[in-house]
Amino acid sequence: MTDMELSPLANRLYRVLEGTAQDTTTLAGANIPDMRVMAAPARELVENRLNDSHPRLGTWPTMVAAGMGGMDAELAAHLAGRQGAIAVAENAVIFGWDVEGRALFAELVRSVAGQMPLPPLPAGGLDWLAAQPGYLDFARIALESAQARALAIQAGEIPYTTKAFDEAEIASLGRAARLALHRDEEWLPELLDSLVRGIAVAPTQAKTLPSQGLLFEIARAVEERPTPEAISSLRTARRITRHAGVPKELDKKFKRIEPALAERLDVAFRMPDGRLREQVGEHTAVISAEGELSWWHGDRKLKSVPAAVRRDHPEEAKRLKDLAKQAAQQQVTLARALEAGYTGETPPPYRQLTGNPVTDRLIWEFEVAPGEWQASLGLTVPDVPVRLWHPARASVEEVRAWREVVQDKEIRQPFKQAFREVYLLTPAEEATRHYSNRFADHIVVYPRLRALFKDRGWTSRYLGFWDGGHDDGSAQRIMAGGQWRAAYSHSLYEEGYARTHDVHFHRLDRGSWRETPLPEVPPLVFSEAMRDLDLFVAVTSIATDPQWADREPGEMRGYWQNGAFAELSSSAEVRRDALARLLPRLAISDRCVLTDRFLVVRGDLRTYKIHLGSANILMEPNDAYLCIVAGLGTSTGLFLPFEEDGRLSLILSKAFLLADDTAIDDPSIARQIRA
Repeated sequence: MTDMELSPLANRLYRVLEGTAQDTTTLAGANIPDMRVMAAPARELVENRLNDSHPRLGTWPTMVAAGMGGMDAELAAHLAGRQGAIAVAENAVIFGWDVEGRALFAELVRSVAGQMPLPPLPAGGLDWLAAQPGYLDFARIALESAQARALAIQAGEIPYTTKAFDEAEIASLGRAARLALHRDEEWLPELLDSLVRGIAVAPTQAKTLPSQGLLFEIARAVEERPTPEAISSLRTARRITRHAGVPKELDKKFKRIEPALAERLDVAFRMPDGRLREQVGEHTAVISAEGELSWWHGDRKLKSVPAAVRRDHPEEAKRLKDLAKQAAQQQVTLARALEAGYTGETPPPYRQLTGNPVTDRLIWEFEVAPGEWQASLGLTVPDVPVRLWHPARASVEEVRAWREVVQDKEIRQPFKQAFREVYLLTPAEEATRHYSNRFADHIVVYPRLRALFKDRGWTSRYLGFWDGGHDDGSAQRIMAGGQWRAAYSHSLYEEGYARTHDVHFHRLDRGSWRETPLPEVPPLVFSEAMRDLDLFVAVTSIATDPQWADREPGEMRGYWQNGAFAELSSSAEVRRDALARLLPRLAISDRCVLTDRFLVVRGDLRTYKIHLGSANILMEPNDAYLCIVAGLGTSTGLFLPFEEDGRLSLILSKAFLLADDTAIDDPSIARQIRA
């Protein structure tokens, strides 16, 4: 490569097209009144590309320059000698556009380049791309061409290679797949499944594959725009590949793909329910919608995988175990999608779930007359608008009645619906107007907090005290179909711990996020976001860790003392309501009393107060602290109407343990009680 000195105008054009000009990052913003004056500078840039000279633009900016300088034929011939057929076909489409269209395409590609992790192509950009002459047709033809090449490799018609597609083709196919996934094209599922199968495994017994690069590029596209069918195809690729590293890499992507599908409500409810019944030798395998795998011999349910199946059909046993895991994960994803549907302005396509057993365990509302909604268990009313029931839209009496139904019928709902918390705007929040401090100033375990961010669909950068690291940040969740955003500020307190701050809300306004006063935030958007924050604090706060009682005095210990027995949050109030319904059914009910903050348990040696928020324990008569580490309690065997964070079962297990305190044989607990 040689260095060439550019003329001033060519240097200016280079920086504009590259996106490094100080005054603009777009060609439109360069304020060039007559493109003809830039023809000669544009030709300089194209010549540099043809001669492999420095400075050299990338492919797409060079196409812009070629259009300005009248050098399309020269550049097309140059690229055709260096790129595969699929990339050349994409070039041909873009060469047919005017300079403005080429510049917008180059700027779209550049907007996601060079960032780690790579951000998704914006939905608006994909919509624009679909409207450009020839590109939507190219997307289908490109994927069909890739499919044909993969099939030819598998059939031995093309010599096998691990580089079946070059880098330019992989990038082109990635854009084609993203566009088709974004538009949810009807022709895509079968085509993509065939393509993925063809590139995931060698036609020989080699432990390689025709294109690991293309497989991972398709996986990244599915992560950005997931569909149930595309996820199923990737799971097939994971199962059939013989490359040891591919399943591990795909598993990492599945952890991000499944939550992303839950946010894409237009397609999420097409997800299969996972149920399966399959004969394996003399035995029958049954997978329930909840992901439970059971084995049967005739009408008799077996305790484990039959020895004959393990011996004669080990691969089938492994496959069915994997399918059961997938079914369980699909239930988690479906529950998240159902929850996400609460905040949308219009109800998602819930009717796609007709026949799925999950609908029978949920409360639905049907618009039986204009503006008149009627609640029912199950999708029982056809041909009318339907939405999920939410307690924020119901009277106190109706909420109480539905909680009784769920409790009495022992309905295990896929997510907390009947017992769902409601968060209303407080006078303090009306006064602050633009932010809420309701869940501020908590000291939390940071790794646990960040894991919950990911689990609940909040994005955040990793905080750390290393050079170049960040010690403060904002976790964000996109809601209401992309129209609203909640932002929860937090900062590192010390290594391993963080402090929480305020939460703000933003509305999408003409492509930009605008901070919105809290009174203008839709009530369900506000409530659902605050519900997540309550969960974050309830699960990660150091106030719930009984071992902090023995720590050295200081700010963190002071926070623990204040928080361990504080007023109940909304989630703890709902827990209290559930306990009030459960207590009469307990064998120890005559030893238990529910107060405003505590479940009071009378043992034979002492009386104990279990806090309904933290599950920490005080002993009467002097409120001495009792440390019981989670895991030492006993299982109650009771039906619990919900169990989102484990706190309800923990409180009950401690209650059963302490009601029979003379039988406690753990020396550390007994010593504290008898002190």
